[in-house]
Amino acid sequence: MKGVNGLESIASLSELISQNKQASLIEVPGTMARTFGQSTLSTTLPVSKLFSIYEIDLEVQRQLIPQNLSRLMDYVLLYLDHDQTIYFPGILLSARGAGHYDEATSALYLQPMEKCYVVDGQHRLAAFRRLAETLQSNMARAKDRREYDRMEEITAKLRKLYDFPISVMIYRDIDAKQERQLFSDINKLPRKIGGNLAVMRDQRRYYHILASRLVEEYEVMNRLPVDMLTERGKGPEYLFSYALLIELMIALFEGRLKAAARHNGYHYTEQELEQALGQAATYMEQLLAHLPEPDRGAVCWSENVQIALALFLHQEAFKTSQFNPYHLKYAIRILPHVQWERIYKDDEKDRLPRRSRIMKAHNFIQTFFQEQHLFLIKDKEENG
Repeated sequence: MKGVNGLESIASLSELISQNKQASLIEVPGTMARTFGQSTLSTTLPVSKLFSIYEIDLEVQRQLIPQNLSRLMDYVLLYLDHDQTIYFPGILLSARGAGHYDEATSALYLQPMEKCYVVDGQHRLAAFRRLAETLQSNMARAKDRREYDRMEEITAKLRKLYDFPISVMIYRDIDAKQERQLFSDINKLPRKIGGNLAVMRDQRRYYHILASRLVEEYEVMNRLPVDMLTERGKGPEYLFSYALLIELMIALFEGRLKAAARHNGYHYTEQELEQALGQAATYMEQLLAHLPEPDRGAVCWSENVQIALALFLHQEAFKTSQFNPYHLKYAIRILPHVQWERIYKDDEKDRLPRRSRIMKAHNFIQTFFQEQHLFLIKDKEENG
């Protein structure tokens, strides 16, 4: 039946809804597979579409960590402001049974009210969303001021942001309990670095690059084996993990624990990096010269004591605000005299929180040095 102007008439509201139902669906193209016994859809989506389909369940996810969020926003700005290539690991979502998959079109279709819940990637998504909100706010301000050139610049950045592609895996039918377990496993177990991430390691922050190049370019690290293929833990044949080496670099050059690092950014000169590499290599050579042979079971080579040593030696090496190798070499001569087994009493090494163990070792070494260095470090040694 034709209505006015030749258009088909609508007999009822339900008919109208039915005719527009398909158009209102959100299409998520992707390939179905089985992952760890679960039905999953793998795809790559622009940020704009991700914004429309994801939701946060605070019973599954932890609260956002402002420092982590700020660093991720700075990383995305490298792409928006400097056209620098950036890389993000894939986002994991859970559909909790929502939507239906059409094999003919190889796509998952979601109703506008249906959402996929974040399993891993909350901070990454929040960084993109915060930047989008900031750019939209800047756009409104530029419009009010009639700054048309500024509006064009912001529009281009918003378009880049919304078009940025991110790999996504959607678990189709797991529940909130399984999501919590998956989130816990992802964030606690050691992560092997895949080939694509290894290729992109030059996009990492300053101390990550410093640690990587130290291992790759300096022979001294052959005696201090570092597990460069695991993001967090380490294999039994290695002395250091990659994460620990980064922590040691931060402690040595800033005198801070990793969480408080101030200079772990993305912009630095090659000259700065080369200088730090030489200083780091000197530090490692001195450790090998004045500590027992590297052994994972030795207290002096344990993770907490190594960080404590780097914190202590930072104070000595940077007494004059700049790295002084002579001050470092003097202070490090106290190490053969330290009775490492006396740092922790009874079960303190296992019972105390990690930060407390580090600071207890630091205070022990510092106090020993202050009280004994005049007696134990001879002039002959100092000038040798």
